[in-house]
Amino acid sequence: MKYTEEHEWLRPEDDLIVVGITEHATTQLGDIVFVELPEVGATVAKDDEIVVIESVKAASDILAPIDGEIVEINTALADNPALANDDAIGEGWFFKIRPSDPSQMDGYMDEAAYNAMIA
Repeated sequence: MKYTEEHEWLRPEDDLIVVGITEHATTQLGDIVFVELPEVGATVAKDDEIVVIESVKAASDILAPIDGEIVEINTALADNPALANDDAIGEGWFFKIRPSDPSQMDGYMDEAAYNAMIA
């Protein structure tokens, strides 16, 4: 997995990238009460605001970590946004993207670098 400075995780899965937020991010946000996900089929560019998260503490936007097409969203989050708190790295994923340039992943941190950043 790779990690962004904005506390997103990116997990390669075949030719797709699964994207979510880290446990550190969910701790900082507190209880997540609403998640607005992007449309399946949307073409996004790196740094586009594509997800809105509302928690008991704040509202936050998630930026597209790479260029590509949204191919799947986690519809379970619409009914149960707390999944992101309960299982951030597993069932709490946000979307899957088919990257137009997979090399964009190369610039992100590995787990050791991310843990050093949040320490």
